Amino acid sequence: MRKNILILCMLGVSVLTVNGQTLLKGTKFTDNWSVGIKGGVTTPMTHRAFWQNSRPAVGVELSKRITPVLSLGTSVMGYINTSSSKTAFDASNIELLSKFNMMNLFGGYPGAPRTFEMEAVAGIGWLHDYVNGTGDDNSWGTRLGMDFNFNIGKEKAWAVSLKPSLVYDMEGDFNRHKSRFNANNAHVELLAGITYYIKGSSCRHHAILVEEYDQAEVDNLNASVNSLRSQLSDSRKQTEEAAGRADMFQKQLAECQNKKLVIETVIEKAKTLESIVTFRQGSSKVDASQLPNVERIASYMNRHPESKVVIKGYASPEGSMEVNERIARARAESVKDILTKKYRIASSRIIAEGQGIGDMFSEPDWNRVSICTLQENK
Repeated sequence: MRKNILILCMLGVSVLTVNGQTLLKGTKFTDNWSVGIKGGVTTPMTHRAFWQNSRPAVGVELSKRITPVLSLGTSVMGYINTSSSKTAFDASNIELLSKFNMMNLFGGYPGAPRTFEMEAVAGIGWLHDYVNGTGDDNSWGTRLGMDFNFNIGKEKAWAVSLKPSLVYDMEGDFNRHKSRFNANNAHVELLAGITYYIKGSSCRHHAILVEEYDQAEVDNLNASVNSLRSQLSDSRKQTEEAAGRADMFQKQLAECQNKKLVIETVIEKAKTLESIVTFRQGSSKVDASQLPNVERIASYMNRHPESKVVIKGYASPEGSMEVNERIARARAESVKDILTKKYRIASSRIIAEGQGIGDMFSEPDWNRVSICTLQENK
């Protein structure tokens, strides 16, 4: 019983074994399949002459490589009958096999098969003996062996193998033999075979290693991606700000378009014009040369009946203050008399004032004047 548990544990380990190299291309279900044929001889392990009691054995095999270390598959063996029998085969063996690539297990997978490789083989199967007469014998068996593979061709698509192994009949006489792994219930197989590795999705006959990126290169790429993301974020922010300003300008434009224009009318209530009449020293009489300046005032007032004039007389600083004040009043009255008598301007529209000594001009003689200031109300 303990032997059976051991066998099951071995099979469990074979199923769960995974190689540490996981970065592989070509690991789909349809990848890494192989098919092969094999043939050789088989003979009882004990109590028989090896070659004298050997007989031919042939078989076919279908396998899938799960990892560079582990392969799982099935095998069908037929043992050719060398004595009179009802069939050409006196026994058959249908097995489930697990294979462990020792080279890849200890040396790592280089990305392609080595020219020479060794595989440890463990299997469990159904043994069937074709017996003369009625009824056949059935039992279950195990296989322990080695495959010595020579991979050939540029792409290593083919392999020629030597396959020595021991096949145990596990349903031997358990009462006599404490262990079912008993040499008396086993036979030796010496086989040779040829295997073809089917091309997979990577267009290769075997899985290939994925090129690992340098961590510094990965870090640089991540930094570039983060920088581009930051630039994108800044661009989006600038776009949003520009859109906000555009909305504001659009709103202001709409307000300007909808705003009613307010036209301010500026009315000039008063318009002021001046005319200067000069006099000789000590005189208040208007010379003929100054009459055009007086007529200018009169003409304007006739055209603008609402206008008024203020006449201010001045004297130069020569002489006494009293005399100068009297002369200044007289000069203003002289201009007023001409306006009222000659040009018929109403006296109510004229104000005549004496201002005494004038200081408007830098030359003293220039201050002997009457300054007429027109005022027009509109």
